[in-house]
Amino acid sequence: MLGGTFDPPHIGHLIVASEALWQLGLDVVRLVPARTPPHKPGGAHAGGDRRAAWLEAAVAGAPGLEVSRIELEREGPSYTADTLEAMAAAEPGALLWFILGADQLAGLPGWRDPERILAAARLAVVPRAGHDVRALAERVAPGRADLLEVPEIGVSSSMIRERIAEGLPIRFLVPPAVEESLRREGLVASPEPVPERKDPSRPRSS
Repeated sequence: MLGGTFDPPHIGHLIVASEALWQLGLDVVRLVPARTPPHKPGGAHAGGDRRAAWLEAAVAGAPGLEVSRIELEREGPSYTADTLEAMAAAEPGALLWFILGADQLAGLPGWRDPERILAAARLAVVPRAGHDVRALAERVAPGRADLLEVPEIGVSSSMIRERIAEGLPIRFLVPPAVEESLRREGLVASPEPVPERKDPSRPRSS
């Protein structure tokens, strides 16, 4: 399980999901958009159905990646412990991993029922700058964490939203299907055509 608001989903989400899939030998990584993220009192900017649709467009055709609306279908705050226990009950005997960043792992003791999270699933931890991930895993989740080797991607959903608000391009920062969805919804303007060169003898800059 890889949870988040996915507001909107970007390439960093897909890279983490893909790396976890093959590094841990998983059958599937389920990306789970939160209905009401407890750590964001104001909630997500976009509604749950819209975020789930963006995410489904992002993973379409990607083997082993799928979207679960389990938290969108449940009333109240989207607590990870509840989600993992529901997944475990739906698939008895399945081995579960919860994918999270080292920054999230550092705050895990302050989450709702962290002991239930560790009882339901192992942790798959993505390194983050400024965190000794091995020491952190040993302190917070001894014997229950696997460390992923994932290239650091300096992209976030908040950065994407800021670029959209400023009219800046987001191409290659989000999956093409997500960019197209945002364009159809009028959130991203269509790219301006490249003006035709009038002087063919003038060298083209690159």
